[in-house]
Amino acid sequence: MNKKLDCLGLGIAPADLLMEIEKYPHPGAKIDSKHVTVQGGGPIPTAMVTLARLGMHPGLMAPVGDDVFGQFVIDELKKEGVDTSYIFKKKQPTAIASGWIEQRSGRRTIVLDLKIHLKPGDIKLSDLPAVRAVHLDGRYLPACLKIARWARRNNIPVIFDIGSLRNDVSDLIPLTDHLVVAGDFALPFTGTKRPESALNKLMNLCRGTVVVTSGTKGSLGYSAETGLIRQKAFKVKTVDTTGAGDTFHGAYIFGLLKGWGLAERLKFATAVAAIKCTRPGGRTGIPAYRQAKDFLRQGGPVYA
Repeated sequence: MNKKLDCLGLGIAPADLLMEIEKYPHPGAKIDSKHVTVQGGGPIPTAMVTLARLGMHPGLMAPVGDDVFGQFVIDELKKEGVDTSYIFKKKQPTAIASGWIEQRSGRRTIVLDLKIHLKPGDIKLSDLPAVRAVHLDGRYLPACLKIARWARRNNIPVIFDIGSLRNDVSDLIPLTDHLVVAGDFALPFTGTKRPESALNKLMNLCRGTVVVTSGTKGSLGYSAETGLIRQKAFKVKTVDTTGAGDTFHGAYIFGLLKGWGLAERLKFATAVAAIKCTRPGGRTGIPAYRQAKDFLRQGGPVYA
């Protein structure tokens, strides 16, 4: 009998090496790091960790290398309560993400080394768990399409996260029920200059809910049931924005599985992402459910 999970995520699973620096240097400079964080990363894995901390039972499907970094990624996920039964060990090296975080602003720059792949033939649909939702990043596009079509046949909602314009994901968008994307993807993909315009164009491509996130400028969401929803970002003392969008997705999926409406999902996800930004690294600051609810009850300030 196949196991049951609240959500199955499919995406890249790198090891993150993040260095905090006082300020970005000029080319050719040599500087000292103020703090180093080594942890698992990746949009989908971090979203699954968020779900686990909030009290759900998620699982991850991803390739890692048969190396020390791959085992590190798996061990971190297990420690967080993420099911790792669907992780594939490959001959290629585990993906590595190296990042600089500027202390005074919290801005980050990430360089990804990705040579490992997941192919559709690696996935046996008969072995998949019973799930309530599927979360994809579109990186391994043929594999993502296979899972999205399987989910569609089984009436499982598909959530799609893409943070920037990279590979062509046009075929995946029509298979998506919740298109939750960053403005850095939405604007160039649609050829528009404003989130509102991008949202309108994406609504013509996706049959379900569409959300465009814009960091401290908040987010816009649309569903047929609610119409347009605007959510302002919460003001916090930002230490590191790494993983903020990934955490947002995890919290959004949590609200979806709880049966919340779009406005409540966006507000909760915004709060969880804001709390994450108060600690270094992509996962260190991800809160538990009670901490997130306490934050919302206190009614923190928002950006104008």
